[in-house]
Amino acid sequence: MPGYSEFYFNVNHGYLEGLVRGFKAGILTSADYVNLAQCETLEDLKLHLQTTDYGNFLANEPGPLTISTIDDKLKTKLLTEFHYFRNHAFEPLATFLNFITYSYMIDNVILLITGTLHQRPIAELVPKCHPLGSFEQMEAVSIASNPTELFNAILVDTPLAAFFQDCLSENDLDEMNIEIMRNKLYKSYLEAFYKFCEKQGGTTAEIMRPILEFEADRRAFIITINSFGTELSKDDREKLYPTCGKLYPEGLHLLANADDYEQVKCVADYYAEYKAVFEGVGSDAGEKTLEDAFFEHEVKLNVLAFNNQFHFGVFYAYVKLKEQECRNIVWIAECISQRHRTKINNYIPIF
Repeated sequence: MPGYSEFYFNVNHGYLEGLVRGFKAGILTSADYVNLAQCETLEDLKLHLQTTDYGNFLANEPGPLTISTIDDKLKTKLLTEFHYFRNHAFEPLATFLNFITYSYMIDNVILLITGTLHQRPIAELVPKCHPLGSFEQMEAVSIASNPTELFNAILVDTPLAAFFQDCLSENDLDEMNIEIMRNKLYKSYLEAFYKFCEKQGGTTAEIMRPILEFEADRRAFIITINSFGTELSKDDREKLYPTCGKLYPEGLHLLANADDYEQVKCVADYYAEYKAVFEGVGSDAGEKTLEDAFFEHEVKLNVLAFNNQFHFGVFYAYVKLKEQECRNIVWIAECISQRHRTKINNYIPIF
């Protein structure tokens, strides 16, 4: 019954939507960031975070605080909240929340394979994986020598199996092939997620459409820029682009034929929102990077998701905004720890 979601949405999903909106009220404000940036030590940072919704989340940490401890605890708090949503969700919200975790699963698989390629012990790699993307037998990923083996031995029983069809090959897993596999998995994942949201219809489709279109286009821009100076051919590059963004089809074709950053920028000029993103980027030290400009645009889209009611987009937006908040806190903590205060304000405020 797409289009009439407000009539029946609250029956199954109203409680969780109310809850996620309540959690959103606890996201740090610009004033909080100003206070955090004035902290002299990590202990000061901990004390200030105690006055926010984070409360005593670092209270039981013995000894001097480290950046990795703060990062782990921030992720654990988000994981606890997310699991509560997931455990109380009815379909189709349950599937929607599962889709959110798949991108973290892809990153974890790639991290483990890359680490193994560099002879890093699996015990050292697993703690670096994002907890939202953990799954059974994750550690066994390291035994595979090519994508087909990886799929048949481990991933066939995981949710990622559906995205693996384009990745199956007998090629050995070297740096280049691992990166190609990551991008093919992301392409399949984003297209499947986009299709799922369109199927839901109503406000969910309306809100998630621009968010996922942006995510697809951001990947296309980054794949293009990262492929300059590599052995990746233009035809192979085009096969990695997700086709559910605003750039599809003409913009993707132009990107596939781009030879340098300036040509990529010219493609962005045809699209008002991407033109604004690229115009804010500087090449000098201390100026905004393209990655930061994309993060800023992503934050704006996710904040807008909360302006409508009766849709699933708020859950996706909340997870992404909390993820950005974690990056901000860790950035400020790094600057305090290294006494590198000149760049401490390079975080991306949310509200």
